[in-house]
Amino acid sequence: MNIRKIIFSLCITLCFTTTAYGETYPNRPALPSENETDIQRILLLVNENEFDSFKEEVQSQSNIKILQTYKHAFHGYSLEGAVGELKKLQKHPAVVHHSQVVSYKPHLDTSVPFIGGEDVRGLFDRANHRLTGKGVKVAVIDTGVDYHHPDLDQNYAGGFDIIDGDQDPMETMASDGDETFHGTHVAGIIAANGKLRGVAPEAEIIAYRALGPGGMGTSDQVIAAIDKAIEDKVDIINLSLGNNVNGPDWPTSLALDKAVDSGIVAVTSSGNSGPDVWSVGSPGTSGKAISVGASTPPLKTPYLKVAGITELIAMNLLQGAKPWNLKSIDSIVLGGIGKKTDINKDARGKIVLIERGKITFTEKVLNAKQQGAKAIIIYNNVKGAFAGSLEIPVDIPVVSISKEAGEAIKKQINKKVTLRTVYKKEEDKLAEFSSRGPVTNTWAIKPDVVAPGVAIHSTIPNGYLALHGTSMAAPHVAGACALIKQAHPDWNPEQIKASLMNTAKQLKNEKKEVLKPTEQGTGRINVKDAIKSELLAYPGSLTFGKFETSDKRTKKELLLTLDNQSPKQQTVDFNIPKNEPGIHWNLPTSIKIGPEEKRKISISVDITANQKKPGLHQDWLELKYGKEEIHLPYLYVIDEPHYPRIMGFEFGHGDTPNMYKYQTYLPGGADEIGIALYDPDTMLFVGFLDWDRNISRGMLEKDISIDDANLKEGIYKAIVFVKKDGQEDVIETDILLGE
Repeated sequence: MNIRKIIFSLCITLCFTTTAYGETYPNRPALPSENETDIQRILLLVNENEFDSFKEEVQSQSNIKILQTYKHAFHGYSLEGAVGELKKLQKHPAVVHHSQVVSYKPHLDTSVPFIGGEDVRGLFDRANHRLTGKGVKVAVIDTGVDYHHPDLDQNYAGGFDIIDGDQDPMETMASDGDETFHGTHVAGIIAANGKLRGVAPEAEIIAYRALGPGGMGTSDQVIAAIDKAIEDKVDIINLSLGNNVNGPDWPTSLALDKAVDSGIVAVTSSGNSGPDVWSVGSPGTSGKAISVGASTPPLKTPYLKVAGITELIAMNLLQGAKPWNLKSIDSIVLGGIGKKTDINKDARGKIVLIERGKITFTEKVLNAKQQGAKAIIIYNNVKGAFAGSLEIPVDIPVVSISKEAGEAIKKQINKKVTLRTVYKKEEDKLAEFSSRGPVTNTWAIKPDVVAPGVAIHSTIPNGYLALHGTSMAAPHVAGACALIKQAHPDWNPEQIKASLMNTAKQLKNEKKEVLKPTEQGTGRINVKDAIKSELLAYPGSLTFGKFETSDKRTKKELLLTLDNQSPKQQTVDFNIPKNEPGIHWNLPTSIKIGPEEKRKISISVDITANQKKPGLHQDWLELKYGKEEIHLPYLYVIDEPHYPRIMGFEFGHGDTPNMYKYQTYLPGGADEIGIALYDPDTMLFVGFLDWDRNISRGMLEKDISIDDANLKEGIYKAIVFVKKDGQEDVIETDILLGE
């Protein structure tokens, strides 16, 4: 099995510790050399002036294959060939950037009126048409779309299949492999117009199938879809997909930036890796796209009330399972990690508690179901909660809970514990799984906004299904952008983005405290208010960058555009932040903006970093005009913050026997990196799979021979550790050597 076929189908668990592996194991193995004949894929960006000549040179080499050609997102190619030959091409003078090809997986009707979608139906565009998205082209880059679905057949306006290279972007059917439905669900949220009505029910859906059977696809296929969408002159792109790499220079993020430069509004999900900071993934890290987190529409949310545990336990429904609607007092039994031999024989009619890990969610669930389980709870094997999905639908409830909650229940089980379900009415609550920012290196605030992404009912092939995830939140914003575009056809992507950010509703926690900008962006969108905006302020969030405590007082300036969309003069008043040690603000107290005038104003801060605590500093600037308020989030960083030094570790078979590949992302590079292997049963140290020093920032990909590493076939517990600037982080995962 080739690594690029499995990347992002793996379940990656992150666990950050301070174990100093360099001290525990000082004898490092030699680094295995790369096999120059192994086949690999890379992305090359080339100088525009040498685009054609470079292509001719590549075509003259029979052992190099051009997979995709990009002319719009940027000038470049994705190529496949031997490692040695590709290395030579990377050094070609025409090449301005190169990176590895990686894989993507989708992050998997009260929400439409909740964001103001139905209220918009009473508004009209300049041609006196009701606002329904009519005439606006929305590209859905995903698993394809079931254009025969009765709620979508009117809206479908063509597309392209990147996977098969034809004009038929239909979802993968069961007869063609692992069937998919994600793109159809996304398209329904945007523009369903039948039994269900999406946010913009008369928008045109242009489908680009960039994810194939099982919802898998590679970065070069996603970029090819973006490139095709730019060529087709769509108005909006929706990308409800991503990875766990928090990097601003990831190729898909850069491609989305180029799409925005060409006049397209780009909307992308932020990811489902919350609630930790730094968890937003590419392409949600794109600086110019609208990155969307997930919040709850009005819901009756189930919580577990367990005898002996004071606090209610939050649950996340696994995609593909029956909704949790239990109302009785239930018994619970242990199910180990979910193997057949683990499931308690007394499980019939009871809830089974299973630990995450080692086998798939689907295997765990089917094993428990065979023993007659009434419902299944899977608790995390690392700190915090998680969101997951099943490969096949099941007719019993399956939920996930945090590790802490799972272990608390385990302690009570010997007491023959019972539990019941408590339902709480909730809305505008930030989903725990929603990824948080900021972005490494640029320190940009992400997500930009949030939208409903929990229990969203939409279209799938041959029916309907409720799903949750930031994948469901992003198309709410894409549909909102279609309505705004219809109402204001001359607005550019920056103005449309600002209208949503400036008018969003700030979300609060249970203590009524406003959530941080890196959790919610500017808040939950309200499309009606966005359309009616009389003043736009952009950029919609302010990032002042990093300050070092070793520096003297430092001033940084940003330009803020105030864009008066009304025919009357606007007076904008700034609420000057309170003075505090180490920071001094320089901004106007009041400024007048003439009718339909745009004006750039200076916003600057003087920072004396040694008077501030190291880490992230974020809050809000407040602007007022008339009766309206705009909340602008801002952020600055003191010294190198404690972001994860390693992200997105992937491991799989290489292209030749006994060869394996791994890849990972190093946001700041590494002083030291290693992969330590342990026996999964005894946790005794076995040896090192790899080790190296002084690695540059960005993507790291290597080939490993188990013969060179002197390792036997089998399953190992892998501890992947990276040390940078005195901070060491690790990823724990199970890896398989052999078939």
